[in-house]
Amino acid sequence: MTITFRAATEPAPSRRDYWQHVMSDALGPIDLQVLGKVGEGDRLLLGDFGAVRIGELEVGYPGGASRRARHISPSDPDLCKIDVVARGHGVVEQDGREASLSEGDLTFVDLTRPGRWQMSPSRLIAILFPRALLPLRRDEVNRLTAVAIPGDRGTGAVISTLARSLVEHVDDPEPGGRVRLGTAVVDLFTAVLAGRLDRAVPHETRQRALLLRIQSYIDQHLCDPELTPTAIADAHFISVRYLHKLFEDQETTVAGWIRTRRLERCRRDLLDPCLLDRPVSAIGARWGMPNAAHFSRAFRAAYGLPPVDFRALGGGPDGSS
Repeated sequence: MTITFRAATEPAPSRRDYWQHVMSDALGPIDLQVLGKVGEGDRLLLGDFGAVRIGELEVGYPGGASRRARHISPSDPDLCKIDVVARGHGVVEQDGREASLSEGDLTFVDLTRPGRWQMSPSRLIAILFPRALLPLRRDEVNRLTAVAIPGDRGTGAVISTLARSLVEHVDDPEPGGRVRLGTAVVDLFTAVLAGRLDRAVPHETRQRALLLRIQSYIDQHLCDPELTPTAIADAHFISVRYLHKLFEDQETTVAGWIRTRRLERCRRDLLDPCLLDRPVSAIGARWGMPNAAHFSRAFRAAYGLPPVDFRALGGGPDGSS
């Protein structure tokens, strides 16, 4: 899914409040600082690359943002962010460090802790992803927040170039291509962080991170009836045999995981009062199970009732969900 927010859609008198709302919703609660005016050309583009979200922010004003302790809740998702300066310059602060960034440079921010951004008129690429995708210990990663990574040499240059090109692929009709790009950015960034820590990423940790990315990929593609172990393995550049090995500790097969996740989504939709007018077969098809008879058998095996009866009884023989 791709969304573009444009400041020009809002009347000038309320544009600053609108922009504050857009930024907080998209990138996490913040206090926005605008030195001057939010212009008609200012915009924010958001695109999903599997578990990774890309934001491209273009602003014509100098200013910044602060994420304070009051913005952060224990229930917030455990997200990290890579900021890449595509145009302009600025400073990112966190954990008592300051990263002075010029065009092409990047830095790392932990969104579960306070931080501050001060930027010139700029184009900024923000890459948001779950902290669990980084196969490194939290105490180690915490030493690398707000550290400037040059974007003109080494792996930093590769990440910077790839990040700036991601926005060109947000409308890629092939979801697998977007997922691979998002995965590539996180993998490359992991290598950069591990190099700065002068340590190798443990094999077991790499496996866990890969499994999480694969499970996220499955969730993103449940609606595709052609989602198979072969397609999943190809999308992650691994063999089908290795994919099955990753799932050995999950107490289910890859196909079993896909089926369970699909049925969970179907169960949720069957209990949704807003979807009462949607045929049961359409709900199954929506989540990659277009064969109505197969869907009914699989649902009954999982929940004890065919989907039609499950919906009629509100979730089960006793009406519980």
